[in-house]
Amino acid sequence: MEASMTKRAAIKRQTRETSRDHGVLDSRQFMEDSKVRRLPTHAGWSPHPSNDDRDQAYVKTLKPKSDGQAEMMTAIDHHNLVLALGPAGTGKTYLAVAKAVEALEAGKIGRIVLSRPAVEAGESIGFLPGDMEDKLAPYLRPLYDALSDRLSMKRVKALMAEGLIEIAPIGYMRGRTLNNAFIVVDEAQNCTYVQLKMLLTRLGWHSTMVVTGDPQQSDLLPGISGLTDVAERLAPVPDIAVVRLAEQDIVRHPLVASMIGVL
Repeated sequence: MEASMTKRAAIKRQTRETSRDHGVLDSRQFMEDSKVRRLPTHAGWSPHPSNDDRDQAYVKTLKPKSDGQAEMMTAIDHHNLVLALGPAGTGKTYLAVAKAVEALEAGKIGRIVLSRPAVEAGESIGFLPGDMEDKLAPYLRPLYDALSDRLSMKRVKALMAEGLIEIAPIGYMRGRTLNNAFIVVDEAQNCTYVQLKMLLTRLGWHSTMVVTGDPQQSDLLPGISGLTDVAERLAPVPDIAVVRLAEQDIVRHPLVASMIGVL
């Protein structure tokens, strides 16, 4: 019995010395009675991120997937007012919201204002229950989706509670001056000429406004949408960028580009 204990102690001592010398764990340690083992301290591994070759955080990098998207991103970086026109699936809303989040995180602006017309897409949904936010939620859902893809929903809710992110329908924008803000006007093809004129004149100091829309996908009566007219009038104005995306800029399912070409 005493010889067995001496042999066991010798094995433990040898294993500890091997672990200290080579910085590895020996599986034989776990065949003994003890349940607690010391981690190697002289190996190359360290819990500190600087000593680990792997990425310690997952960050989505915003990169253009087409020439049109690259043009839109460059226009946002160099102009305070950008109109992005193009068919569905070209990433207009996503790029605009992503650029807004990027500017907020970098401290370039003080808040994000996202606006969208509350226009039904061809069918009436009746009287929704709840308060104003509940009634407008279905119309503003695409903006929430774009935000949650760049930020966690927990952070989105925290920023909204602090007033750093505001999502409002176009009808509530009249009379405001938006300073030190990044404004995104989505689905602008469902705005009339008068509404767009009102929105564009909300631009304040140290602010950037991006207006997105598809003139071919308006839910208004023919001739009422003012996006095409506004874009044509503003195109020659210096310091205003009008970016026109095309079918080759569609980044959704390949069938979307095929359908857009024939519908």
